[in-house]
Amino acid sequence: MSKIGFLTDSSADIPQELAEKYGIEVVGFPINVDGQEYIERRDFTNDQFYEMMRNAQGVPTTAAITQLQWCEIYARYVDEGYTDLIHVSINSTGSSTYDNARKAVELLNEERPGHKLHIQVVDSHTYSMVFGWYLCECARKVRNGGELATCVKELVYKMDCMEACLSAYNLKQLKKSGRVSAAAAVVGDLLGIRPVISLTNGVSKVEAKVRGDAAVIPAMVKWIQTRVENVRDMPYMIGYTSSEVRRDELLKLCKKTFGHPPVYCFKLGAAVSANTGPDAIAIAFEGKPRSLAAYEPELP
Repeated sequence: MSKIGFLTDSSADIPQELAEKYGIEVVGFPINVDGQEYIERRDFTNDQFYEMMRNAQGVPTTAAITQLQWCEIYARYVDEGYTDLIHVSINSTGSSTYDNARKAVELLNEERPGHKLHIQVVDSHTYSMVFGWYLCECARKVRNGGELATCVKELVYKMDCMEACLSAYNLKQLKKSGRVSAAAAVVGDLLGIRPVISLTNGVSKVEAKVRGDAAVIPAMVKWIQTRVENVRDMPYMIGYTSSEVRRDELLKLCKKTFGHPPVYCFKLGAAVSANTGPDAIAIAFEGKPRSLAAYEPELP
């Protein structure tokens, strides 16, 4: 009889109640703030981390989850009699965590030859609930009797369709992450210029620059309209950090423009907001698959 596990890291931003509901293990990223190391989800809440960022002397940094850590976790699943483990990882181009997980599978095979656990390590090519939501959906369907291979195939397809648009009202963290240059960050903060940034297939790009906080949300929504043929059929989610006021402004304009409410609203966790800062908002939305050839129907 199959015993199936679901595993991810804290960059997925899956709320604890959903992780528990669908039986998803979430491993926290190490976060360093002013020389002190913390583990996300264990040592602070999201709101506490936003305040830590505001009060920090430097810029918080993240470290990868190591090969040894993943191997120890995989070994536990072996010992607990699991037959299958679906591990969906943070974007491979943004962290060595994915590569460490792949190496951990090889290490487990060396240390536990003949073990019966089938591990699928999936590169999300993105961050946050942009993939976390669809991992929840995959787990939900499998827990309700769905066929594992079919549910995983749908998960990969959905992640291939997902894009995100974000902006930050403070450019300190975006400068550190390289998403805006140091010079642009200085000028932007002085003049109130805010970037509108896309995240597609693991690659971020500044799509527009607007002046003044009030122009940010309309610019984000306008850009999304250029990416999707019919926004009224488009599933989307809203991400935010500390400002519920800005979240509500974004929610109001999205509902008006797209004609329906979001699938979910979520808070950006530490692994993500360490790069965006404590004053960020985001829209994750479903567009067209970027690898269309992979989903062409098989001919008889």
